[in-house]
Amino acid sequence: MARQSGHRVILGICGAPGAGKSVLADALAAHLARDTAVVVPFDGFHLASSVLEGTPLAARRGALETFDLGAYRSLIERLRRRDEATVYAPTFVRGLEEPIASAIPVPRETPLIITEGNYLLSADPILQEVRGLLDAVWYLDTPPEIRLPQLVARHMEFGKPAADARAWATGTDQRNAEEVEATRASADRIITVRRAPTRAEPPPEHP
Repeated sequence: MARQSGHRVILGICGAPGAGKSVLADALAAHLARDTAVVVPFDGFHLASSVLEGTPLAARRGALETFDLGAYRSLIERLRRRDEATVYAPTFVRGLEEPIASAIPVPRETPLIITEGNYLLSADPILQEVRGLLDAVWYLDTPPEIRLPQLVARHMEFGKPAADARAWATGTDQRNAEEVEATRASADRIITVRRAPTRAEPPPEHP
């Protein structure tokens, strides 16, 4: 639809930590024709570890306060204006656990931008401005019995011992999840996950 109309669509995908947001976003982009969509993750706006070290926020990494919201808003504004040949978005590299600047090129011709992150429906004033720039936000509703094992497995994959992974998933991540889940009703569409997704699966059909 975006390609046919010439209008750039910016779709947000929201959900709690471990809900499968990046899996869905990547599946949607892969399912579409080449050069149709680019995924821009909110996680690219994590504050660097060097900024958080020695502060109370180090133990709360992933909370809303540990992101550069103003920079995220600026990126979405640039993507909405569509007046630059290429905009470069940051990403977040798991394993390094650090954001990497200018890692994702978004050409002006790209008709669909998919941005995924925990807090896209937050009542924070900056994110409310971002919400006004998005065409729609989908909420990925993944039950804890699916979400938590995925989250623990991800933490272990990238270096946390099993006990630490479980403690982080049920502690810091869970507090963040509860904040995100409180925004569910504001979504344009709620997608209920009934089993753990894999990156090989196609995206869900639109009703």
